[in-house]
Amino acid sequence: MEEITLIVAAIITLASAFLLHRTFFLRRRFRLPPGPKPWPIVGNMPQIGGAPLHSLLAAMAGKYGPLMYLRLGSVDMVVAASAAVAEQVLKIHDTNFLSRPPNAGAKYIAYNYQDMVFAPYGPRWRLLRKISAVHLFSSKALDDHRRIRQDEISVLVQALARSGEAPANLGSLLTVCIANSLGRTMIGRRVFGDGSGSDDLESNQFKAMVEQVMVLAGKFNPGDFFPWLERLDLMGVGSEMKKVHKWFDDFLTKIVEEHRNLLARGGGGSGGGGHQDLLSTLLSMKDEGVDENEKLNDTEIKALLLNMFTAGTDTSASTVEWALTELIRHPEMMAQAQQELDSVVGRDRAVSDLDLPQLVYLQAVVKETFRLHPPTPLSLPRMASDSCEVNGYHIPKGSTLLVDVWAIGRDPKEWVDPLEFGPNRFLPDGEKPHVDVKGNDFEAIPFGAGRRICVGLSLGLRMVQMLTATIVHSFDWALPNGLTPDKLNMDEHYGLTLRRAQPLVVHPRPRLLLGVYQKLP
Repeated sequence: MEEITLIVAAIITLASAFLLHRTFFLRRRFRLPPGPKPWPIVGNMPQIGGAPLHSLLAAMAGKYGPLMYLRLGSVDMVVAASAAVAEQVLKIHDTNFLSRPPNAGAKYIAYNYQDMVFAPYGPRWRLLRKISAVHLFSSKALDDHRRIRQDEISVLVQALARSGEAPANLGSLLTVCIANSLGRTMIGRRVFGDGSGSDDLESNQFKAMVEQVMVLAGKFNPGDFFPWLERLDLMGVGSEMKKVHKWFDDFLTKIVEEHRNLLARGGGGSGGGGHQDLLSTLLSMKDEGVDENEKLNDTEIKALLLNMFTAGTDTSASTVEWALTELIRHPEMMAQAQQELDSVVGRDRAVSDLDLPQLVYLQAVVKETFRLHPPTPLSLPRMASDSCEVNGYHIPKGSTLLVDVWAIGRDPKEWVDPLEFGPNRFLPDGEKPHVDVKGNDFEAIPFGAGRRICVGLSLGLRMVQMLTATIVHSFDWALPNGLTPDKLNMDEHYGLTLRRAQPLVVHPRPRLLLGVYQKLP
């Protein structure tokens, strides 16, 4: 035991000496971006404990500037916290920041980097992205699957209309709706029971898996910053990740095998939308006649399904929940949104995808929600393939890049009254009439930018717009237990996504003609 203790002490001493020498060498030889002075061994870790990382980095940017350098254990980290710096790293130097740094989540949950989100930049990543872009997120795919989305949104509206005097947990119902829409599109069936939000053992387990993945992905893991500590798993994060991976893998393996057997019998594949679901397409790519480089193995197929379910549900549901929260807090904005919907749609039918281009104010509400409450407040990390220079500062090869999307959306140099919810800023006579959220304007980049921009941007944006329009159009909303809008808790809960700390619980009051609800399935 004494020998082991001496060996560990020697390793720590040598590692400390190496890190101190390396940091001193970099500072002397190169002009690194400004940042807080690192401690021995642990670097800047003591300075980033406590507050949520996105808000802490935003505060640090106010002191050190929008391009910062931090040392976290053995990892060089660079933070971009302004639109101008984000444009430098995600546009000018985009090709240098296309891969992901090593991390336990990708290794233990995402099939050891065989998914699309964490895969190294290269041919396999390009293939997975191409498949997703063509079969799920192209304009044609979105139009083909419109009926599925409308069906599931109709089920949500029915569930809300039937809730009566019972308050509804909106975030939970939104998650069910989005997951079932994705499920029917990807695997040809719902994953949450009948979609009504009623208790169902399998759907509850699925929801728990998704939530657990998002929580673990946002947890601090010492092994990510001290690679020699990974095997020790000091905080047990690795073992938790392996457990949830096994849970999810069993679920996905069952789905793939059932689907393969169904296809072998000549059935399934449409998800009720009249078009082939994604899993059927993926399995067909294993058949003879497909180019060898275009074939996917079962692990890659499951990894891609994992990406879609985890990244597509929580982010969209939380954004719609934040949007309704802000409209409830601002009754005059709710009235303006409902007036526009009544003018464009009327009260004798439900909202359709085809109405969205005419809903100018509603789109501004969604943009403002993405600005103030971005679903991923910190971009997924990227890694510098080579050393480069940004704004006159040296960025070391292998550095991890974080873009603080939350800080950029609240930057007073970019936005008037940045902490206020103001959809008017995106209207034709507002301060930012031409800014979109599609990665072209770096003042608001909730989906990221550059080549590794979120591949699901088109579906995510349309789903959020459609859901927000529908619930605002279909119902008036009251808070339970005499709670007034000005007393709503606006605290954030940070994991990988930015959810409300307290779920939004509300009473929906139908506002359309009764026949509209009766026509819904």
